[in-house]
Amino acid sequence: MSKTDLSRRGLLRTGAVTSAGLALPTIFTAQSASAFTNDPTGGTVTLGFNVPQTGPYADEGADELRAYQLAVEHLNGEGDGGMLNTFSSKALEGSGILGKKVEYVTGDTQTKSDAARASAKSMIEKDGAIMITGGSSSGVAIAVQGLCQEAGVIFMAGLTHSNDTTGKDKKANGFRHFFNAYMSGAALAPVLKNLYGDDRKAYHLTADYTWGWTQEESIKAATEALGWETVNTVKTPLAATDFSSYIAPVLNSGADVLVLNHYGGNMVNSLTNAVQFGLREKEVNGRNFEIVVPLYSRLMAKGAGANVKGIHGSTNWHWSLQDEGSKAFVRSFGTKYGFPPSQAAHTCYVQTLLYADAVQRAGSFNPCAVVEALEDFEFDGMGNGKTLYRGADHQCFKDVLVVRGKENPTSEFDLLEVVEVTPREQVEYAADHPMFAGGNLGSCNPGA
Repeated sequence: MSKTDLSRRGLLRTGAVTSAGLALPTIFTAQSASAFTNDPTGGTVTLGFNVPQTGPYADEGADELRAYQLAVEHLNGEGDGGMLNTFSSKALEGSGILGKKVEYVTGDTQTKSDAARASAKSMIEKDGAIMITGGSSSGVAIAVQGLCQEAGVIFMAGLTHSNDTTGKDKKANGFRHFFNAYMSGAALAPVLKNLYGDDRKAYHLTADYTWGWTQEESIKAATEALGWETVNTVKTPLAATDFSSYIAPVLNSGADVLVLNHYGGNMVNSLTNAVQFGLREKEVNGRNFEIVVPLYSRLMAKGAGANVKGIHGSTNWHWSLQDEGSKAFVRSFGTKYGFPPSQAAHTCYVQTLLYADAVQRAGSFNPCAVVEALEDFEFDGMGNGKTLYRGADHQCFKDVLVVRGKENPTSEFDLLEVVEVTPREQVEYAADHPMFAGGNLGSCNPGA
């Protein structure tokens, strides 16, 4: 390992001083490194679960919190162990983390960046949280990731799909297991071309914040590369609940595809308005009008009801997957809560286990030791096949799912079906890809 790498990870410290006044570097192992923020000295360790309990993404937040609670049970040796049994790393034994019982505190991001930062700050400063995780908004994730970098704690992102999270706003103390907007475009565009042809005219409605911007950019670039034309792009407020005024102009635009770069309650409401305006029965340019939702979730499908039938999008994970890890998680979650987990639940559960495993393998809670353990870590058994946490930007790479709303669902949970599992190789990109440019990972900050 080079001196530069050691310095970036916070494992290079100034040691003795020569007679010439030159500082000699001293390399500390993870176990002997200097003090760090909220170093747990007792028999417990506290994690901070920061989720949207109110606001447009509250449904996602509720499922995230369920998953976090389940992860804590499994880490502490309760329940059936879930993915501890299928995870390719065998460092975790259900005895806490490094022998310390896992406890947690919770906060409400309100799907607002300022509220999320305040909540995370309180959990770090007042509750002694050594790791913060959660969120269902990229604006929130980027804000909290920046705070955690400043405070010297690890941030394990929940739902954040903006390219910027591991692009221009990436931080050494932050990690993302969730896929991103570029990956959605790379997985979805070929499917859309096969379904609808290569000469479509698309109209975009886009949530006006970092996620919406990069989602629009990504799906626009991917579809235009296949021959589609973008007729118009219109930004909509995150707080909007009625999208009628945005849907009406689509009718006379000449577009034959509406792309809803919306998530959570926004997507439920905008899709409902689009159906009310008769877009799904409309014919334009001699073909059926289509609606696309680039980022899908079962919770959104449930909220939108029959309106999602036949509509395509992408998702990070789905409870119907038949790999052993997914089946183990679905069984554990279903036993505890009585229904299958969402992709939000899966992501947050996995992030908690990945953090705990990194600490266990590093033999230390020092965030710089955790960074070292997670960078370029390859694993399996957690759903979506073999996965890499790339060291260059702290982005996970794994298979991506293309899904559509089921025409004949068998239950209130059986609303989406997987139509294609896009292999990891198809959605990978270089760390310096233009859509991810402008940022600097920087150095790990251990804090105190």
